[in-house]
Amino acid sequence: MPASSKPLTEAALLKMPASAYMNAEQLAFFRTRLETLRDEMLNNAADTTEHLKENENFADPNDRATVEEEHMLEQRVRDRERKLLKKINKALARIDSGEFGWCLETGEPIGLPRLLARPTAEYSIEAQERHEQLEKLHA
Repeated sequence: MPASSKPLTEAALLKMPASAYMNAEQLAFFRTRLETLRDEMLNNAADTTEHLKENENFADPNDRATVEEEHMLEQRVRDRERKLLKKINKALARIDSGEFGWCLETGEPIGLPRLLARPTAEYSIEAQERHEQLEKLHA
């Protein structure tokens, strides 16, 4: 198997020279990562829907309350995932448009370590910190 057909690893990605930033190989790596994350979330949502459809009748009010609490927590997690799903779709659209990996505010590279940690990142760490400071001031 030729080296170029092997999937790119995080370590290999980080060893690439700065001049290779957001080349086709890196974009393919992040597209795969984002699509995998999206697919996992969609599967989780389907599982939650099936789980919530199960009508469990409990004679004991404590058991019923426990199940209702579990359902609420599960719905909260899915709500967070739904918001993340929107961010994933936006990141995939940025890959298609050639904007992925570049700060929407400054146009500077977001950086591979940050994108590996948060592949939906839209801003460099510095720009994100400025946004968070502004949010605190306006809150």
